[in-house]
Amino acid sequence: MAEILEMPKLSDTMVEGVVAAWHKKVGDKVNAGELLAEIETDKATMELDSFFTGTLLWIAVEDKGTVTVGKLLAIIGKPDDDVKAILADYEAKKGGGKPSVSASASVGEEKTSSNGGSVATPAAQPVAPVLAESDDSRTKASPLAKSMAKARGIDIGRVTGSGPEGRVIKKDIENYKESAGAAASSGSGIPAMGLPTGKESYTEVPLSQMRKTIARRLVESKNTAPHFYLTMEIDMGNVWDARAAINESSPVKVSFNDIVIKAVAMALRQHPGVNASWRGESIRYNQHIHIGMAVAVPEGLIVPVIRFADNLGFSQIAGEAKRLAEMARDKKLQPSDWEGNTFTISNLGMFGIEEFTAIINPPDACILAVGAIRDVPVVKGGAVVPGKTMKVTLSCDHRVVDGAVGSAFLKTLKEYLEQPMRMLI
Repeated sequence: MAEILEMPKLSDTMVEGVVAAWHKKVGDKVNAGELLAEIETDKATMELDSFFTGTLLWIAVEDKGTVTVGKLLAIIGKPDDDVKAILADYEAKKGGGKPSVSASASVGEEKTSSNGGSVATPAAQPVAPVLAESDDSRTKASPLAKSMAKARGIDIGRVTGSGPEGRVIKKDIENYKESAGAAASSGSGIPAMGLPTGKESYTEVPLSQMRKTIARRLVESKNTAPHFYLTMEIDMGNVWDARAAINESSPVKVSFNDIVIKAVAMALRQHPGVNASWRGESIRYNQHIHIGMAVAVPEGLIVPVIRFADNLGFSQIAGEAKRLAEMARDKKLQPSDWEGNTFTISNLGMFGIEEFTAIINPPDACILAVGAIRDVPVVKGGAVVPGKTMKVTLSCDHRVVDGAVGSAFLKTLKEYLEQPMRMLI
């Protein structure tokens, strides 16, 4: 009996998957547990093992094709199975219609495989970004601009428009100057100023699965969680010195972000009201502390999780942070690496950003935005001396965290960072 393989849900937020590469082709023998394909989810590229043993009879899309979770991906059975009958039966059970794949991957013809089955062959699509240019043969212009151009003997197709969508308007005709150098003059007799001419162009890149999910989750977070923000400036002079001392003996180079993660984790232990999440009919206060660490990757942003961060030392946090960041950039993270965060940190200090606000990463109730450490004059002992400060901004879900609760958390965080020896006690 032929077996239907539907696109599995490979992450908690996955809606559809892209077939990065098939490791089997139609007609190949497949064993249960054998690598069948690589699937690009919203967070990583993951291996899909076959659930069945048999012959690969049919696939919904070729490489780079998209299939919605729960929709038909492939058929595995015996070489003499009637693929058309299997498809018809599947469609009937699902309520009719063709096997559901995204429009970008399903448009095309069917070709017959060597075993009599059919394989969906996607229509040719551009893989590289598409460059679009304006067409001077269809120049858009206002009626007044057309009239002025005609009266002055100007070829309106050679005029660069500055209006909406490149529309030629009055001032474009007034300022137009022939490239040969002969000046078109205004009614006052003063030569019009020439403007650079050229063609409008743009690059349009299809959304990746990760970017689609980032967009959807951020919109949901911003629209459903009432955000408010608390900003505090922290003296980082002692942390600066402490980090240098730590790295003299640490087996792994400890960054300022690693120290911030440790300080946040210890502050959360004292303020469980911040280590919480909105659950609709309840608020969950987490006793464990799992810190999400925002990592930028080419496709967008992913948040691997450092688990039980309050129980880890600086070197352990540094090692885990480095491991997770490398795996994120190589797209090798597994669901266990990015699920379960109770609080998130986003650090843009390495880019020189002094202060910013971050959107809460559900299901967390808070996210901490960390800015750069700056050299600034500070007052100590009544005297102005060189100092180092850093601004942090806590974004809070007001359904869970009130201003006083968030402020108390930041006060404790400030104490840990300004007196880093307290983190070693």
